[in-house]
Amino acid sequence: MAKNQLTEENFQKLNEVIQEHKTKKGALMPVLHEAQKIFGYVPLEVQKVISDELMISLSEIYGVVTFYSQFTLEPRGEFVIGVCMGTACYVRNAQPILDKISELTKTGVGKTSEDGKFTLEATRCIGACGLAPVITVNEDVYGRLVLSDVPDIIKKY
Repeated sequence: MAKNQLTEENFQKLNEVIQEHKTKKGALMPVLHEAQKIFGYVPLEVQKVISDELMISLSEIYGVVTFYSQFTLEPRGEFVIGVCMGTACYVRNAQPILDKISELTKTGVGKTSEDGKFTLEATRCIGACGLAPVITVNEDVYGRLVLSDVPDIIKKY
């Protein structure tokens, strides 16, 4: 089953998760994490189901989803590209790298490409300052980048 789909099957999986956690204290966070895994994001339709089943206001759920960076309201691409914009990376030309990735993937920061393949994010420091500038593509880390490295990295994906 593909992620990012608001299918009956995915809502059934969500309901099973909710029933498993419903009686436990602090159920919201584990349910939201599982919802994110099931759908690939936590859209309003999913938040409404969680709200109704856990009897937590929709505004509280929305507040949690928008506060924590691990949750997203929009579908994410197959490949999430994070460009570190922390100080060390920024001063070592992370901005032109971000701009080049945006051009090559035809997407903007915080957006997903029309084909659903790439999501581009400008991240805070990822703790690899010695490798600045750094990008991540899902779990892969690329450091000490120069602008000319970018096209070959994007071609891999």
